[in-house]
Amino acid sequence: MNFYPETYISEQGCPINLVGKTGQAVQISIHPPSQYICANRERILPDWKQQAFLWVAIVLQQSQYQLVECTAEVEIEKERLREKFMRFGCDLAFNLRDRGYLSDIIDPRTGYPLLSHPGAIPHNDTAVVKALLKYPVIKNKCCVLVHPVWGTAVYPSILMSEAPPFIIESLAKDIAPIHEWKEK
Repeated sequence: MNFYPETYISEQGCPINLVGKTGQAVQISIHPPSQYICANRERILPDWKQQAFLWVAIVLQQSQYQLVECTAEVEIEKERLREKFMRFGCDLAFNLRDRGYLSDIIDPRTGYPLLSHPGAIPHNDTAVVKALLKYPVIKNKCCVLVHPVWGTAVYPSILMSEAPPFIIESLAKDIAPIHEWKEK
């Protein structure tokens, strides 16, 4: 059994807070895996068997819209936020891999890893954010997070890595400006 330190949140004692060029906020926090991930790691990420430690980076993007209803605008916004995460997440994952750390991002739409073989079960980003950040969830056609400031205007995404949290944080901060995210 691995013993992880408490949730790793940057030196300032809060998540990495970023803002995009449109003024929409982005928060990144790094955590030990949830109990569900620990119990189902090989079913979610079958290639990941030898890692002593695994870290979960939660990337929350503020949406222009509350994500409770399924409208054309909401679906377009979700796709825009997914694409933004996929670009950022791939850059971060490949930078971590270049340094020798197994890393992957979870496709928010499918729940399957993008860079590893898919497992027998999908990952559930919303459930992991609920477990790790204790944010409430509204269940309608799909589960929607309730952010303490943004309400349901929040789009969750996940990167997993064996890299130590301070390396994930440092690289995330280095890569963020390339994606037009700057520190607040």
